[in-house]
Amino acid sequence: MSVLLGENGAGKSTLMRIACGLAQPSSGSVTLHGTLGYMAHATMLYDELTGMENLSYFAQLYGLTDSACIAAISAVGLDPALARHVRDYSQGMRQRLSLARAILNEPEILLLDEPFSNVDIASTSQMAKLLGELRDRGKTLLVITHQPAALSKVADEYIVLREGRITERSRTLTEVWA
Repeated sequence: MSVLLGENGAGKSTLMRIACGLAQPSSGSVTLHGTLGYMAHATMLYDELTGMENLSYFAQLYGLTDSACIAAISAVGLDPALARHVRDYSQGMRQRLSLARAILNEPEILLLDEPFSNVDIASTSQMAKLLGELRDRGKTLLVITHQPAALSKVADEYIVLREGRITERSRTLTEVWA
């Protein structure tokens, strides 16, 4: 798992959008091999639907059944909120539902933009553990976060981006912040 760090405006989210095909690079190219799961910084959920209905909609696009939705919801710990409308979710619950949507199709590559934004400490820990498990199952993960310590036990490397360019790479967080 690679953790992408950098100041606001460094190009982290732009890089993710290019990798997902949602934006065009001004030069160069990005090629990914494998199925993709993407969690944008904005959750992009349907407020008028329940958590289950949100995931069911996307499951249908992938040709998946509701059992995939239930597994994804369970993985992020949202089982009790399954039948609630998303408009009644806290921002942290929305983040977890967005992560459930990103892992719904069991992608080989997972790109996550600020998955811990507005998430409480216990949920952040649970999500970080899930990301570590996904990495251990052979998934490739690139995570943008302003909370790199949350991934200190599961990250393989830290990459610092400045003005759209990689300026540092390290296997430890302390080396990056030194």
